Amino acid sequence: MNYLLVEAHLLGHPVNFLGNTELAMPTIVLADVWKTTPFMALLILAGLQTIPLSLAEAAHMDGASAWQTFWHIKLPLLMPSLLIAAVLRALDAFRIFDLPYTLTGGGPADSTETLSTLAYKRIFSGLEIGAGSSITTAMFITESVIAIGFALFIFRRMHDSVLR
Repeated sequence: MNYLLVEAHLLGHPVNFLGNTELAMPTIVLADVWKTTPFMALLILAGLQTIPLSLAEAAHMDGASAWQTFWHIKLPLLMPSLLIAAVLRALDAFRIFDLPYTLTGGGPADSTETLSTLAYKRIFSGLEIGAGSSITTAMFITESVIAIGFALFIFRRMHDSVLR
């Protein structure tokens, strides 16, 4: 990346993206988004493929524009797939371990420390098994609350759409 940015004259010199405390976390976030985008795209594609073509054709015959068809037909029908993708992504982002640990090890100056890397360090490096277990238990409870909240929201939306 540094080579491309310097050659494009967007940077004057290479930047240590993972060694800078201000740039390390945004770099890891960008890498995580890059890593998970194909999976999210597949989930959304699967949701789009469940929408019958006849609905879009009927809207077109009624004079709806492409934007109106998307906004009023496809997006509402795609909402359950988007919500499931959001649940999976939120839970995955909350418990991220691989990228911060392999790219920076939680550094520089703990600027990329996540709960997962903190628990790992406490358990295996510091031999503080109780503290690390407490962190992972709190993570589990938090993830459960998030998942239950999303599930209740999805079920409520599905229940409301059935009653219409």
